[in-house]
Amino acid sequence: MRILLFGNPSTLHSNLAQGLMERGHEVHCISGRTGWRQFPAYDVCLDRRMDINGKVALLDYLRRLLPVFRKCRGFDIVQLHNPMFLELRGTHLKPFYNYLRRNNRHIVLGAFGDDSHIIEQMLCSDSLRYSDQKIGSEIRTDSAALSQRMQWIGDSHHEVGISRHVSQDCDAIVACLYEYWACYNNVYPEKLSFIPLPIIMEDTPQDFSVGDKVRLFIGIQKERSDVKGTDIMLRAAQDIVRDYPSLAELRVVENVPYTEYKRIMEGSDAILDQLYSYTPSMNSLLAMSKGIIDIGGGEPESYDIIGENELRPIINVLPTYESVYAQLKQLIHHRDRIPELKRQSVEYVRRHHDYRKVAMQYERLYETLLSV
Repeated sequence: MRILLFGNPSTLHSNLAQGLMERGHEVHCISGRTGWRQFPAYDVCLDRRMDINGKVALLDYLRRLLPVFRKCRGFDIVQLHNPMFLELRGTHLKPFYNYLRRNNRHIVLGAFGDDSHIIEQMLCSDSLRYSDQKIGSEIRTDSAALSQRMQWIGDSHHEVGISRHVSQDCDAIVACLYEYWACYNNVYPEKLSFIPLPIIMEDTPQDFSVGDKVRLFIGIQKERSDVKGTDIMLRAAQDIVRDYPSLAELRVVENVPYTEYKRIMEGSDAILDQLYSYTPSMNSLLAMSKGIIDIGGGEPESYDIIGENELRPIINVLPTYESVYAQLKQLIHHRDRIPELKRQSVEYVRRHHDYRKVAMQYERLYETLLSV
């Protein structure tokens, strides 16, 4: 198959591309490097410059985009990481999407992050007990949640139109987290699949011991700290270290490039990530593949959707300071649990998220589309 992947959210598409190429497919990936994160740009890097005037930046982006885009034809599968698959306003994206539709066989939409359907369903449906937009029946009114709503469903923006157009027109939708699956299952269940995130496991650990102190790790995306609950998790971790300085220590990194992030994470015992999520994210899974315990999203639904009935490596927390603090306290006072949780973390990633296994699942989906 000839496969074209747009975007590379947290290395999802670059990892998937590696797995698909190892299975003999021709794969091309067009993406930006996502600002300071500097994720790998697999084939073609199309960042929009932020250091020049807005109109000049747009013209510069289009100048580089158009020659590349003209070659985006003749593919069996084009997979978009998001309805906003280029760094353009929603109203400008429709002709680019229509070009892809006319000149390629099938379009797959990734439910890999925020979009108008996901934010709307988080806000209006009762499919999730909590989310970025709502906790129980209480709608979040903090600046981060309001900003999400403004971007994706606000009257003054145009992302709603392109999201509706792409999701209605595409041939299939793939969700990578349980919560994204639950949102799209309310809207397009007939074309929805769930496929886990792909992880390339590096230097699988053999030693699952713990030192004198439990080493906690948290990575902060400054502009998204409130959205993902990092602010609450950080406060709980800081208080644990203050209250039990002989039992725990904390390493904090903020807005560092991906390769540096991976390096700094090494040697930690536990990572705090994604307070409002049901499912571990790419960062969490990367940590777990290194034998680092994930404190975050591990709801029963996330195990059920992948058919995992044995392993329970994730320390699941509710979206409150009190829950995070209590789970951290339990962990540092019951250190005997740590080696087994570390071992299960590695096995969990190997069993469900190995990039080669995930590539096979995408391959089966693509073959189903092509057989119709």
